[in-house]
Amino acid sequence: MSTASYQYQGNADDGGSSPAMPGRVVEAVGVAIASGDLPPGSRLTLEGLQQEYGISRTVARDTMKVLESMNLVYSRRRVGIVVQEPRHWNVFDPKLVRWRLASDRRELQYSSLTELRIAVEPIAAAGAARRASAAERAQLVTLGAELRRLGEAGDLQGFLAADIEFHQLLLRSCGNEMFQALEGMVAEVLTSRTQQGLMPFKPRNEALQAHEDVAAAVARGDTVVAETAMHHILDEVRNAMGLH
Repeated sequence: MSTASYQYQGNADDGGSSPAMPGRVVEAVGVAIASGDLPPGSRLTLEGLQQEYGISRTVARDTMKVLESMNLVYSRRRVGIVVQEPRHWNVFDPKLVRWRLASDRRELQYSSLTELRIAVEPIAAAGAARRASAAERAQLVTLGAELRRLGEAGDLQGFLAADIEFHQLLLRSCGNEMFQALEGMVAEVLTSRTQQGLMPFKPRNEALQAHEDVAAAVARGDTVVAETAMHHILDEVRNAMGLH
């Protein structure tokens, strides 16, 4: 079985030493694991990776070190390199989130991520209303207005960039370091929704208004309204994606 759902097109003359090659091989094997093409219990070898991707032993070893750091695989003497059960995976790693959202199992991943966001982001919004600095409060208001402008203009890429900044700023300014660690995950799910055509050409007015309401509530220190408005944002996301 191939270790990836797509074949890496490397340069046969570089001996597996291209600076970009390790990342590409990690991506290929990671996608295969995340999609289930390489199910738990599958065994990999450095020699097999070298042959399939035309890479050096050093690159193959580095690839396995990255995947092992994400708990996707483990290695044992006389056993080799084995794909882990999903319960052991570092599911908050942004790379793994991206790979899972790119797989045929994306619906389950969207559901899990949306439930996580519903549990975390409203509390983060309330925390930001308590603890954000004056500069952070002002920036959120600016971003809320920018999201309105970009959304009404149908500028999806501009909207995506501002939306990522908005949600990451809330997580950073809420005062909870564990919530802050989810910044990368939130960026991946927002990016994936846009890239996979799951965002409307123009966001609904209710969603735009809810972002402005969160920003205004944080700016004036209103924890209740900030939390409620963030719930409205995520309810709209859940309904738009048919996640119930």
